[in-house]
Amino acid sequence: MPDQKKSPPAVKLFALAALFGVIVGAAAVYVKETGSGNGEATETASTSCPLTSAKVASLTPFMKGHVAAMSPASSPRPIALDFNGPDGKPTNVSAFAGKTLLVNLWATWCVPCREEMPALNTLQKSLGSDKFEVVAINIDVGDDEKPKAFLDETAVHDLGYYRDASMGVFNNMKKEGLAFGLPATLLLDDKGCLIGSMNGPAAWDSDDAKALISAAVAPAVGS
Repeated sequence: MPDQKKSPPAVKLFALAALFGVIVGAAAVYVKETGSGNGEATETASTSCPLTSAKVASLTPFMKGHVAAMSPASSPRPIALDFNGPDGKPTNVSAFAGKTLLVNLWATWCVPCREEMPALNTLQKSLGSDKFEVVAINIDVGDDEKPKAFLDETAVHDLGYYRDASMGVFNNMKKEGLAFGLPATLLLDDKGCLIGSMNGPAAWDSDDAKALISAAVAPAVGS
């Protein structure tokens, strides 16, 4: 395939994603079957994110190829995540209102995370704007030394430096049934509503990924 020949790392990421899917598959089924999902939560989601279901439906055909592991949200809802911004001060998803976000959780000890960070950096460099941002949140415990050193070593300089040393952001996503391990990625619309989620790595610099993001950023028909 053209993408694979042009970007060999994509092949490795695709293989890692497949392996990750086998490892977490059983856990994913268990979480989905035992998670909450009461009527009240569904009703709140539908009133808070009234247009997101249509957006999810329009984007589902783009969740293929190198981003086929992205699962469309069955119940679009607002996602609340707290972490620190590049200035070290607390921030959250709502601070990015008006932007479509690709939220990615990563750590230096996570091999698939290390593999996909340059691709996320390329995606941000290619498509980052006042309408879209890759929000890669590092969840290493301890200080900033290791994550910053890794980003310098791999020349990842286009991503904002977001951090949560408490791992609270991962635990919140886990409770939502959206994270089973690392890396974990969410696609949110410009109102912070969930469009899709992915567990495992992806070739975010691929044409498939760029097509998905471009479609996500495009205004919804009739909006």
